[in-house]
Amino acid sequence: MPSWASGSEFLSITRTANELSIVCPEESVPGGIDAVSGYRVLALVGPFPLTAVGILLSFAEPLAREQISILAIGTFDTDYLLVRSADLERAIAVLCGSGHELVR
Repeated sequence: MPSWASGSEFLSITRTANELSIVCPEESVPGGIDAVSGYRVLALVGPFPLTAVGILLSFAEPLAREQISILAIGTFDTDYLLVRSADLERAIAVLCGSGHELVR
């Protein structure tokens, strides 16, 4: 793992046979690295049992209806949605309008 991929409040590292994907604060990424910036993280307050069905769908579906794209990352205890910074306030409004509660 690269040394710059550590010590942040949010860090997700996924390795497959074809890639190494690191999701971290954009200010942690050094120049010259292929990266996409401008995202914000929404934590879905859990924990959610791994056997629970439809948790992510209940968040993703209303956002998709409003053409708000997401990157979903799941952990053992909870799930996270990354949305474009430009879509953040609209995403929050859509989720609240869909019955989800915002906790700051």
